Parts: sequence; structure tokens; C-alpha cells
Amino acid sequence: MTDTVSLRAWHPSVPGVREVLHARMTDHAYPAHSHADWALMLVDEGAVVYDLGGRRRIADATSATLLPPGVAHDGRAAPGATGFRKRVAYLDASWAPEVLTGATVDRPGRADLLAGTRRVHRALAATGEELAAEAALLALAGQVGAGSEGAPPVRDASLARRLRDLLESDLVQGVTLAEAGRVLGAHPAHLSRSFSTTYGLAPHRYLTSRRVDLARWLLLDGVGPAYVAVAAGFHDQSHLTRHFRRVLGTTPGRFASAADVRRGDAVGHRRDG
Repeated sequence: MTDTVSLRAWHPSVPGVREVLHARMTDHAYPAHSHADWALMLVDEGAVVYDLGGRRRIADATSATLLPPGVAHDGRAAPGATGFRKRVAYLDASWAPEVLTGATVDRPGRADLLAGTRRVHRALAATGEELAAEAALLALAGQVGAGSEGAPPVRDASLARRLRDLLESDLVQGVTLAEAGRVLGAHPAHLSRSFSTTYGLAPHRYLTSRRVDLARWLLLDGVGPAYVAVAAGFHDQSHLTRHFRRVLGTTPGRFASAADVRRGDAVGHRRDG
């Protein structure tokens, strides 16, 4: 078999994420090596056989694979497979406590982490979803640390209100949970859980919905969708369209076409939904 490798790699603007790698390989075999980071891997096609901690393992689409920093491992396509396709996020060593290294070596394949890992990778690959990726990683870290389906709900309404005020103070620029944690003196994971428990949605969902509100008001003022996308804090027009359709069931262009902009400010600056 001819060895074929295709890959894409980038540095996302997400706190704690050092690199994301998407790769399709037919016959490549990784020699034994280690990383300074946690590696969070999904295998979407085929299967990968690897040695970790003196035992042979297999990674496939039925589970997520978590590899700890500093522990040697190798990797190759499973016998009989025509290669594999994988997604890997390399996370700063501080993402999870070092004390979890031993338990992770004993159990690198985690079916219970599959849904959360998919959320992480989906957000990392989507333009403009950095806050969603950060929140998903914090939730997953809590699940890894708890060794269960996730940390129990945490209610801290005062802290949640302070985070809401911080988000509202600059809807367009936004703020990462890491930055908010420094400003508010709280761990980002605690911030995220408190906000979700208090308001019923994650901080990134709240921020996106408020940006959609801002986009609606600008469209009602007669501003074009391309300009509205940037002015409302979205990465580009396609990013705006994706979330606008999810919230309102239509595109910004169709919304603008159906709106009565003749009433000017009387319509364009309504804040009641």
C-alpha cells in the first residue's frame, strides 16, 4: 500500500489549546514518542492500534482517546484497516491535573467522553466558536476529573450576574472564560457552571443570542448583512447566517427583506425581542 497522508493543522484562538490536527493516513506508522500536552483524539474512520503504558490499545469511533503529557506511545492503522481518519486537540498540560496521568494511562479510551469530545472538536473546527470550544473543554475537564458523567450543578447567582454584566459590557468584542475568571476572581469552570445553572444556557450561547439580537436591530435599521456580521461580533457573514438561522429560522437577508424599515429608529431600536 502506498503511504498517503493528508492533514490540516492550526493554532486556534482558544485558551489552553496549543494545536488542532486533522489527518487522514493510509499506511503511516508513528514511532514511539511523547508530547508535552494532553492529546484529545477522535477516530472518525478506521481504527488506530497503539502501545501505551506497556499495553496494546485500539482507538476507533466508539470512544474518545485521551493521552496524558510525557507518556510515550506509538500509533498505526489497525490490521485489516485501510488507514484511519482522526482529529486531535493538543491541550496545555494544565488542562487536567497531573495526578490523573496514571488513571489515564490505565484507561485512555473513554466512551463516556465521546459526546463531550465531539462537542469540543466541532466547536474548534467552526469559525467564530472559540468561546463554545473553551466552555466545552472546561466541561470535559470537569468530567475527566470527576470520573463520572460530569460535575454536579453549581449555583452562584451573584457570580453569574457579574459574568452576564461582563458579557453585556462588550457584546461585539466578547471575553474568554479565562479572561473573565481573572477579572472576577473565579475559576473558569466554576464561572461556566454557575452561569449555566443560573440562566439555563451556557455563556457562549448567551453571548451568541445577544449578538443575534444586535444583528436584528441593525438589519431593521437598514444596515446590510455583510456589515452587520462584523458590527454584531460575528466572524463573517456565514458565521452570522448560521446562528441567525438557528435562532430565528431564517437568514439575515430574508429577515431584512421582510422587515419594515420605513419606521426607522422607532423599529430599529426596539429592545423587547
